[in-house]
Amino acid sequence: MNREQLHRYISESSGNESNICQIYAIRDGETVYDDCWHGFKTEDAMNVNSVTKGIMALLAGIALDKGCITSVDQKVMDFFPDYKVKRGEKTIYDVTVRHLLTMTAPYKGRSEPWKKVCTSDDWTLTTLDYLGGRNGITGEFRYATLGIQILAGIIERAAGEKCIDFANRNLFEPLDLPKRILHGDSSKEDQFDFFMNKNPRKYEWYSDPQGAVTAGWGLCMSAKDMAVIGTLVLNDGMHNGKRIISGEYLREMTSAQLKLGERFGFMNYGYLWYKPFEDRDVYAAIGDSGNIIYVNKELNISVGITGTFKPRIFDRVEFIEQKLLPALNE
Repeated sequence: MNREQLHRYISESSGNESNICQIYAIRDGETVYDDCWHGFKTEDAMNVNSVTKGIMALLAGIALDKGCITSVDQKVMDFFPDYKVKRGEKTIYDVTVRHLLTMTAPYKGRSEPWKKVCTSDDWTLTTLDYLGGRNGITGEFRYATLGIQILAGIIERAAGEKCIDFANRNLFEPLDLPKRILHGDSSKEDQFDFFMNKNPRKYEWYSDPQGAVTAGWGLCMSAKDMAVIGTLVLNDGMHNGKRIISGEYLREMTSAQLKLGERFGFMNYGYLWYKPFEDRDVYAAIGDSGNIIYVNKELNISVGITGTFKPRIFDRVEFIEQKLLPALNE
């Protein structure tokens, strides 16, 4: 399959690839693929869902580099001295930044309290109400999109500025990417539209009424944005001769911290990034609907893919390796 055939394959697909809007690939520092579907252009952005978590992992690393966070083992409650812990709750005092980054933080209840959090005035503090529980720290992987909201609060309090400003100043602008703006609205109707609308969006980031970004979802990026961010991982934290993030932290972020189960394709998990293969230097930040930053150090290639909302599409690694990479070599 060559490039023209790949474009047609996606255009005519009625399956998992039918929602792809953009693919952008950078190899050896050069753009080697840039294609769009469904009326999208290279510069358009969209909600990349849980790829947002991968960006939060990078921001946490930058905050560590700057000394805002002293260690991934620093306690979460260090950053919220004014938070009133619920009576009888003890586990919350043992939760660390590492637990948030590896999705091993404990939470009360069986499911995430989306309605409670997303209708509150302060999503970070409301999520804190959910942290902890009677079972203590078990080390069990528990995928919690809302839990990452706490990480945004940590960065804001540690850096003394809004997370979006920290991200613009320390990540997007140094990578020569557009600044993000706050989305602004957070009504129930708007949240539904934000997920379901299939039109291009502005370079924005969803936010709560306090102007805090949604840390587990809601960042709008183009496939090009994601591929450029992928090159930061490829190049061990360097961009155009300037260090953006420490290589040591990136090695930790992409190292296998725990092994996931069948739901997540038995991949390894680092700090909010996936390691799809045991014995290969391939890493990914993955979001619903097939949004992905794919980084392959063996081939020195970074790929960004965006996709409109489509249920039950998660992992695009197989598509990249079986369809896209061969097409690039044709």
